[in-house]
Amino acid sequence: MLRRLYDWMGRQVYSPYAEPILCFLFYLEAIFFLPTDPMLIIYCIERQDKAYRYATIALIGSVLGGITGYLIGYFLWDYAGNAILNNRLVQYVMSKETFDHACYLYKKYEISAILIAGFTPVPYKVATLTAGICKLPIIPFIFASIIARGSRFFMLAGMIKKFGTQIKEYIDRYFNLLVLLVLIIITISIYMCK
Repeated sequence: MLRRLYDWMGRQVYSPYAEPILCFLFYLEAIFFLPTDPMLIIYCIERQDKAYRYATIALIGSVLGGITGYLIGYFLWDYAGNAILNNRLVQYVMSKETFDHACYLYKKYEISAILIAGFTPVPYKVATLTAGICKLPIIPFIFASIIARGSRFFMLAGMIKKFGTQIKEYIDRYFNLLVLLVLIIITISIYMCK
């Protein structure tokens, strides 16, 4: 089933709506938990000539989503913060203690924390919402997001542009193992946020 999904996503690259879909998914990824890097990889592998364009589109969507997540955290936390932290689904992803510790770290390290969270596999939504909740200055937040997310996406696009044919062959050959590795990384990322 996942293989069919992978093949379907590869065909969507050639759709007239491919770029808006990519941008929208990366927008959502910055607000909700949605692993979008595989989509960017597929887009870049299928159209290596557009790899940097797709990285730019992912960056725009991600930063706009990051700003939205920041604003949600900034304006809605006072009204809904306790209800959100007491939600069972939220507690599964992140405990209150982890949240309080993240706020402490964000206030202490500010921009460095955004740079690290934006580049690593830690869900970016945690970084955006927490930055808003902790009332970090928005302009440095935006610049740090551009640097971190841009570095990640353009590094990925550059690697695929250089080694795309070999990467595609590798994915085709070891698809099931790669899916298992991605699921392990996602699980570890969620566990790290608890």
